[in-house]
Amino acid sequence: MTVVKEFARPSPEMVAAFRGQSPATLHEAMGKKGAMSFPIKPLYQGMTLFGTAVTVSGGPADNLMIHAAMALTRPGDVLVVDFKGMTEAGPWGDVLTEAAIQRGLTGLVIDGCVRDAAAIRSMGFPVFCRGTSMKGTTKTQPTGDVNTPIVCGGVLVMPGDIVVGDDDGVVVVPQAEAAATLAKAAERERMEEGLREQLRAGRTTVQVLTLEPYLEAGGITL
Repeated sequence: MTVVKEFARPSPEMVAAFRGQSPATLHEAMGKKGAMSFPIKPLYQGMTLFGTAVTVSGGPADNLMIHAAMALTRPGDVLVVDFKGMTEAGPWGDVLTEAAIQRGLTGLVIDGCVRDAAAIRSMGFPVFCRGTSMKGTTKTQPTGDVNTPIVCGGVLVMPGDIVVGDDDGVVVVPQAEAAATLAKAAERERMEEGLREQLRAGRTTVQVLTLEPYLEAGGITL
């Protein structure tokens, strides 16, 4: 068991720059990296989050380390929990959601389930998870780690990484790559706007994306 109380964090300005960023664009900008696996989705459509990762490894039937991690969070943090993909328990509910709101967290990402879904929705707190389970967990087993490297949704997450989520899912941007990823994402957005302008002018996606050679290689002519 390891509990790290302090770690290097990105500047507030850097984190703020990820507000409104598209996880899909960030994923592409990083060379198609950082996207969590398909099951990790918003609890309700329309939920978005961005912030600094505080990591937790725990479970699969006890949430004590989640409570320990919560006590170490700061405003603007996202709690990222490796709960071993457990879907037969909900280690997070309305009480932890209230605690997260009071501490200024901007969201939860958990490789596992949550409960009290309707209450969480009414509280407006962003949660990304595998689904819901009404079954509770114990709070007595100090097994797991806080603020150490974890794998959540198939992605390595380090404390201090930047986490961004929307209806498409969650992407993790390593802290050391944050500035470069923002620059590449902006360039990709400019490129895609150029493609949209060509489409508005009447060109096809085959023409815009120069797909003719691939079609012709398959004996297809348009």
